[in-house]
Amino acid sequence: MHLARFPRVRLAHLPTPLEPLPRLSEALGVELWIKRDDCTGLAGGGNKTRKLEFLLGDAFEQGADTLVTQGAVQSNHVRQTAAAAASHGLKCEIILEERTGSKATDYTRNGNVLLDRLFDASIRTVPGGTDMAAELEITAEAVRKRGGKPYVIPGGGSNPTGALGYVDCAREIVVQADELDMQIDRIVTATGSAGTHAGLVAGLAVMGADIPVLGIGVRAPKDKQEANVLKLAKETAALLGRPDAVTDAMVVADCDYVGAGYGLVDEAVIEALKLAARTDGIVLDPVYTGKAMKGLIALARAGRFENETVVFLHTGGAQGLFGYQGEIEGSL
Repeated sequence: MHLARFPRVRLAHLPTPLEPLPRLSEALGVELWIKRDDCTGLAGGGNKTRKLEFLLGDAFEQGADTLVTQGAVQSNHVRQTAAAAASHGLKCEIILEERTGSKATDYTRNGNVLLDRLFDASIRTVPGGTDMAAELEITAEAVRKRGGKPYVIPGGGSNPTGALGYVDCAREIVVQADELDMQIDRIVTATGSAGTHAGLVAGLAVMGADIPVLGIGVRAPKDKQEANVLKLAKETAALLGRPDAVTDAMVVADCDYVGAGYGLVDEAVIEALKLAARTDGIVLDPVYTGKAMKGLIALARAGRFENETVVFLHTGGAQGLFGYQGEIEGSL
């Protein structure tokens, strides 16, 4: 697994810490550690920074001058893409989908959206349910017509090139665990656009690390989510020259904690946010890590992780909390 053969632009503060969560471990009865990918640095950090290192490398190799991407209104990926573009003198065109239907001012103007504007990204908003792949191509064609060279990044940066960022993270986790003489029994992460989950699975498989990854779904039903992750994990392994490394059994998603839908907050998510904050001072987000922690808490209390050492991958997103002030503050 020789990642130096892929073009890369260094954006992240790496390696991110791998730390114990002693008070949350005590509360849940599980030996719990956290991989701090909220500390990658770019625009406040988050998991998309790792993906953008390889995506920007590819964009520069192709001579692009404009990044084109999409996400939900409070997209962490969009925020980090806009920052990556600004820091490297690129234009950035983003399409925001009104996926949750919220018209609240704090949701539509604050949090990640405020940062998108601060980074001078050009923003176009479309209704929920819009064909986002088609919208990306419409925007890319508009860039071409004005003489620009677009580089299209799918939602979440989730393609084989972007997933290389989490192949590298898998390697990093194994190296850190070995340095600590720690045996990891399971990695738990939010799984949405699939790139983080798929990159971890592919990286661990290619290394032969034999660490299972449990994805806690934030949007799609289990069958669809696992199919999306498996497809991308196999494509990523093939990019690494190991097309047969990933098996179906390596991809597991638990999608019982989505709640009413993507980006919609319930009391169990708020309780997860409060528990992480009030035990070990960890700030999660309402859309991804909050739901992943909601699932982890429920599974831990049900005895799912008995006698295991579990690493929770913190994928960032705290900036999005400010878009949910009205929904959260009454429960604090």
